[in-house]
Amino acid sequence: MSTLDVMPILLATGNSDKQQAFRALLSGLPLNPTKPSELGVSASTQENGPTHEAIAIEKAVAWSEAGATLAIASDGGLVVPSLGARWQSRHTRRFAGPDVNDSQRIDALLELMEPFNGADRNASWAEAIAIAYKGRLLVSWELLGATGEIARSKPPGPIPEFWAFTIWNFPQLGKTYSQLTPEDLISLNDHWTRLGQLVRRFFQSVFVPPLD
Repeated sequence: MSTLDVMPILLATGNSDKQQAFRALLSGLPLNPTKPSELGVSASTQENGPTHEAIAIEKAVAWSEAGATLAIASDGGLVVPSLGARWQSRHTRRFAGPDVNDSQRIDALLELMEPFNGADRNASWAEAIAIAYKGRLLVSWELLGATGEIARSKPPGPIPEFWAFTIWNFPQLGKTYSQLTPEDLISLNDHWTRLGQLVRRFFQSVFVPPLD
């Protein structure tokens, strides 16, 4: 068994959907994806950086220091050009205030988008990934995803933790982002697919396991 086979990599989030996404990102690598609860660690971050990459770096560094191990973190948000200064992708989760639920976030965004039609409803997704070890940044990336459009109404049923994906449509496929298949994502040159390629390339070709 290699060093990597038994080396944990902390999934630096308490969000179960994102933990699952990280596991998919790390699939096929000889690492041991580990939830914070499994190591009994926690970390506090401000998440006020100027870019998604800066926020992802802050998270990865803090969590890797808390867990004394490898950590992978991410930060992302919806990019909506037509809203101009009224919208910051970094504040996708917080734009409607601190005490609202995901259903209310959807309502607030749909209200902002109500005056727009056609290409003015276009939106994409920015996502950053950072990997750190014991408080030291190893690598980071930020990518912009495919262009879809904001739906005109809220979908029925429960709202998942990635609430924005339920109203981010891809008309050419007749699906929201949350409904896309792995094949659909590849056809769109999806940001998460490309980030997965970068993560695997890093661990397979660049990363050197520490001796300590």
